[in-house]
Amino acid sequence: MLLSLDIDTYSPARDALAALPIPPPLPGLRGGGLQVRVGFEIEYLCPAPTPMLLALSIHYTRANDLLIPDLLQTEPPVAVDTYRDAFGNWCSRIIAPQGRLVLRTDALVHDTGLPDVVLPAVQQLPVEQLPEAVLMYLLGSRYCETDQLSDMAWLQFGNGPTGWARVQAICDFVHQHIEFGYHHARRTRTALEAYREGQGVCRDYAHLAIALCRCMNIPARYCTGYLGDIRSPVVPGPMDFAAWFEAYLGGDWYTFDARNNTPRVGRVLMARGRDACDVALANTFGPNTLQRFTVWADEVLPSL
Repeated sequence: MLLSLDIDTYSPARDALAALPIPPPLPGLRGGGLQVRVGFEIEYLCPAPTPMLLALSIHYTRANDLLIPDLLQTEPPVAVDTYRDAFGNWCSRIIAPQGRLVLRTDALVHDTGLPDVVLPAVQQLPVEQLPEAVLMYLLGSRYCETDQLSDMAWLQFGNGPTGWARVQAICDFVHQHIEFGYHHARRTRTALEAYREGQGVCRDYAHLAIALCRCMNIPARYCTGYLGDIRSPVVPGPMDFAAWFEAYLGGDWYTFDARNNTPRVGRVLMARGRDACDVALANTFGPNTLQRFTVWADEVLPSL
């Protein structure tokens, strides 16, 4: 039995899961940019020893930014084996013991303090000029049905601008089309269903935007990580992991966020893949109950 835990998919228990207090703050550090304290505490109850695959580590591209590393702690202690998956993400595998298991990380990350890059002049490359390594991100995947969304995408965006402006037009469309709400969360919702239903959570915004980009011959990949309300209006409700996407334009990958649809500060990447299926936070191979789930991503102010 394979059970996956993904962002925003445990909404019926959000109030109870948010009851866990965030640990006391770490001391502030001086220096350029800003420091972001990130971490989580997740508690499972397993009726029997249960293998788990975890994608809960900060992405290797942020390794040099780790002021305090994101070491996975378990209670009770269990053996943790690490590996790199097919997309280069750092992952862990454990065997959860029978009974209670708590997974915890508390890290400090240096960030530039700059918002997401915006380069409106960047153009898309013709398909025949794309590197082989990005071609998979043009294809349909588990949650992104390009074959069923292609006609709509070309009708909606085919006569508009190309390149960066086309991706931004897709983000604008998705942002306006989907009504956000944790009560709308459903772990099986696909991009097509998000389009038809007009509701969802951040992973649904990302999946629909990714699918539409791919339909328009723009490689796009799913991202998950930490994104707190740093230098942005505070959003009511418990903190969660976030989903966004990257589009391949002009020979490089750029961050886009159809859910927030504005450049953000303090984004900390954990994992990338074709869609949420590739970067589930936890895959558990046996029955279990998610007891608690708390996430934090907060700016640490310098000490005076």
